[in-house]
Amino acid sequence: MNHSDEDINKIWHPFTSLVGVQDPIHIVKAEGVYLHTEDGRKILDAVSSWWVNIHGHGNKVIAEAIYKQALLLEHVIFAGFTHKPAITLSKNILSILPENQSKVFFSDDGSTAVEVGLKMALQFWHNKGIKRNKIIAIDGAYHGDTFGAMSVSGPSAFNAPFSSFLFDVDFIDFPSGHNDEEVIRQFEKLIKGENIAAFIFEPLVQGAGGMRMYSNKTLDILISHAKSKNIICIADEVMTGFGRTGKLFASDYLQNKPDIFCLSKGITGGFLPLGVTTCSQEIVEAFLSDDISRTFFHGHSYTANPIACAAANASFKLLTSAECQANIVRITSKQIEFVTKTKNHPFVSDCRSLGTIVAVELKASETSYFSDLRNKIYPFFIEQDILLRPLGNVIYIMPPYIITNSELSFVHRAIEDFLNQLTEENNQS
Repeated sequence: MNHSDEDINKIWHPFTSLVGVQDPIHIVKAEGVYLHTEDGRKILDAVSSWWVNIHGHGNKVIAEAIYKQALLLEHVIFAGFTHKPAITLSKNILSILPENQSKVFFSDDGSTAVEVGLKMALQFWHNKGIKRNKIIAIDGAYHGDTFGAMSVSGPSAFNAPFSSFLFDVDFIDFPSGHNDEEVIRQFEKLIKGENIAAFIFEPLVQGAGGMRMYSNKTLDILISHAKSKNIICIADEVMTGFGRTGKLFASDYLQNKPDIFCLSKGITGGFLPLGVTTCSQEIVEAFLSDDISRTFFHGHSYTANPIACAAANASFKLLTSAECQANIVRITSKQIEFVTKTKNHPFVSDCRSLGTIVAVELKASETSYFSDLRNKIYPFFIEQDILLRPLGNVIYIMPPYIITNSELSFVHRAIEDFLNQLTEENNQS
C-alpha cells in the first residue's frame, strides 16, 4: 500500500470532502518558500501554509531555538508555575501592541484565542454585576471553528449544521466602501440599548471571507461609537497580525485602539501551534478580587508551552529585524504594482492589496467559497508548482516575507497566465 492509500484510509483532512477530491500531495521536506514532494517536485508556498509561515520553511534560527528549549524544558503545567520563554514572549508581544494592552493569556490556536477574548469580555460584565450579554460582529466574518468563534462568524455552510447551538449575535453589514454610512447607522442603532457586551472584528481584512478589505476610517468610527457606550472592542488579528498588512498589526492603522487582541498564526513563524489573547488593564481589574468566583477559569493542557514560546521569541527577533521589515515594504510595493497591472482585466471584478496581501476576485455569478471557479484555479496553479488555495472565486497571495522579487513575479505571471486562459476559453465559446 502506498502513502496516498494509507492517508486516504486513515486520515481525515480539514476543509476537505471525503469523496471526489484528488489524492493529497506528500511533502517530505520544506525549505525557504518551497515544499518538496515525495516525487521530487518543488512547490512554491504562496499562501504561507494557511498564513502561518512568515519567515520561510526550515528557518534555522527558529529551529535552533526549539532544539535548545526542548533539551532544557519541554513543558510544565502553567497553573502555579512559569518559565522564562513565556515571560520573555509576554514582554515581546506587549512591546509591539498598543500601550493600553496590559496582560497576556496563552492558548493553542486562533479559534481558542478568540474563545478566550469572548469569554474575557462576557465575564468582565458578569464580574461587575452588569447584564450585558450581546455581541456585535461583521457579516462575512470568520473567527474560527470552536462554538464561540462560530457564533460570531457570519452564518455560512461551514457552521450551518451547528446553527441551533450557537449563541445569538447581532451582525452589521460588511462596510464595502459603498455602504459605509449605512453600516455606521446600523451600528449606532444596535448600541442604543444597554445590553451590548462586545464588538468583535477582523481589522481591515476579512480573511476566510474572501480577503475582503475595508476602510480604517470606518472601523475607527465604529470603535469610537462602541467606546462611547463602554462596549469592549475585540480585534481578531489572528491572520492580520505580525506584519501581514504592512504594519505589525492591522490595528496600527487605527486611531482608536481595541481592548482585546486575539493572536496566533504567524506568532511562531509557522513552526508550532500557539494562541495569545491580550487585554487592557481595565479588563484585568474586573478579575482582581478575593472572590474566587471572579477568577477566569479557562486553560489548556499545553498553555504557554515553553518550546512554542521559544519559537515565538525567535520569530519575534526575526520579524522586528531591519531586514524583515524591509522585505515587508518590498513585497508591499510589488503587490501594489501587480494590482495596478491586473485590476482592469476583463475577467477581474476587483483586485486589491494591503501590505503583503493581494486578492484577485474573478467575475462570477456571486462571490462564494463554493464557486465552481475554485475547481479550475487550484489545479491550474498546482500544475505550475505553485500553492495558491483560492477562496472560491478569489485568488489570493500571502507569501513568506523571504520570497524574492523573482519568485513573487513568477506567481504574478502564473495568475496572468490563468486570466489569459480564461480569456481564450471565453473566445472559443
